[in-house]
Amino acid sequence: MDDLEKRALEYHSKDGIAGKVSVVPTKPCKTAEDLALAYTPGVAKPVLKIAENEEAAYSYTSKGNLVAVISNGTAILGLGNRGALASKPVMEGKGVLFKRFADIDVFDIEIDEKNPEKLVDIIASLEPTFGGINLEDIKGPECFYIERELIKRCSIPVFHDDQHGTAIIATAGLMNAAEIIGKNLCDLRVVVNGAGAAGISCARMFIASGVKKENILMLDSKGVIYKGREGLSEEKSWFAAETDKRTLSEAVDGADVFMGLSVAGCLSGEMLKTMNHDPIVFAMANPDPEITYEEATATRSDVIMATGRSDYPNQINNVLGFPFIFRGALDVRAKSITENMKMAAAKALAALAKEPVSEEVKKAYNGQDFSFGRDYIVPKPFDPRVIEYEAVAVAKAACEDGVAAKPITDWNGYRAQLRERMSKYW
Repeated sequence: MDDLEKRALEYHSKDGIAGKVSVVPTKPCKTAEDLALAYTPGVAKPVLKIAENEEAAYSYTSKGNLVAVISNGTAILGLGNRGALASKPVMEGKGVLFKRFADIDVFDIEIDEKNPEKLVDIIASLEPTFGGINLEDIKGPECFYIERELIKRCSIPVFHDDQHGTAIIATAGLMNAAEIIGKNLCDLRVVVNGAGAAGISCARMFIASGVKKENILMLDSKGVIYKGREGLSEEKSWFAAETDKRTLSEAVDGADVFMGLSVAGCLSGEMLKTMNHDPIVFAMANPDPEITYEEATATRSDVIMATGRSDYPNQINNVLGFPFIFRGALDVRAKSITENMKMAAAKALAALAKEPVSEEVKKAYNGQDFSFGRDYIVPKPFDPRVIEYEAVAVAKAACEDGVAAKPITDWNGYRAQLRERMSKYW
């Protein structure tokens, strides 16, 4: 047992308490009167109110601040299909992050069902319980169908974090990296290595931010996705390019951006040397990236390097996304999470990275200072301003898109509420 395994297992079982989450009541239940109000006969009163008007559920139950984190365990982290039960530590972990960073309550739900149609039916039937649904660790291409169908059927936000979380943070990083090196997004030649849920969503969002579709080459485990290649899914076919390039080494030659969502070590130093000046490399394979930070920076002094790891600069971390996106969506009671809301989140993160770093951030990172530049293109998760920037941007976009059932008009008041809400965590 290595040191990380030992510490991780102890963390998940210490003090004789298994796991990372529990349920804590928000109302007292210490007297006979409390019991009569919490349960029978008093509980019948809100039941009748909700039966008359379902909106009352947001006043008398926890629905409005409760998110379901759901997986079937078919694509757990980089570990593959390990089953629904094995996904539970990850889903509990998501619950911890939702609560810590956005004060959102979570029920983690692990469903032992691989059939996409049946899984959609099961999840859709849970809608009355929750204010939102976060899908996690569901393999592609089924994940695209599952999210798409649930969005159609549900009147609460449904968000597949493996797709959109990485894409939102990566897009913020790409916008800032391009600005730092003085390149326009529309001129960037981008290689996306990995055509799973995250890779396809990143490519789509890059296009929405200004990258030209014809400037993107996408690769899967069989190589470049090109027009005429057989056996492509609908999602991959959309990115099929008119090109005679077939390998990763051919694809990155002259490219401005490498977006890796694939396997460790696939991008060599020799390949990196062939990229354009000031290459942007997002090596997101975890725990070992497509090229190590050490090799990339030793090979190219002009590289802007990002990974999914916290021990190197420019961590592209989903925790910068999902808690704050759901906070904004829940607070305006959004019926869905639109493309505009996702882009608003990315732009908010990009803007915050340009602001001077607060003392709270320095303290959380052992006194280390950060300033906008090649080694700081996205904010840190422990920056307490993230929720104010991102949740407000998402909530505003929801109101603009007409999906907010409870629009906010006093934005300064909303910012103050968020600061007050989160003050107990800082």
